[in-house]
Amino acid sequence: MPQNDHEKWQMDLEEYIRQGEPEQSEKSTAWKTAIGLQDVDGLKTSEYLLETAKEHIEGRIDIKTAQKRIQSYYEQRQTRTEIEEGTKEADIVSARIADLPELIIIILARESVLPQCI
Repeated sequence: MPQNDHEKWQMDLEEYIRQGEPEQSEKSTAWKTAIGLQDVDGLKTSEYLLETAKEHIEGRIDIKTAQKRIQSYYEQRQTRTEIEEGTKEADIVSARIADLPELIIIILARESVLPQCI
């Protein structure tokens, strides 16, 4: 049983990878790798990023829209909590990594300490 929203979301990603359409599986792998690379660096992503990534995986928005939403989220917020300040870099970089071609994402994951991300 998932202990927090990030764990639940990881389980959702695994489900997309196993049973989703090929495009959903590819997008899920990209987001899982992107988020995992941030985690290895000790950076945590926000709930907003997870919601936006899910919309992208489900085909409701494209990756460019996801990136713009993440960027705008941080630009428009005048007062941020300490947690949000800590997630800004991870969110923006994750959205950029998720836009890389699948082969590059696989190579990044294999060459890093993230074999579990592919």
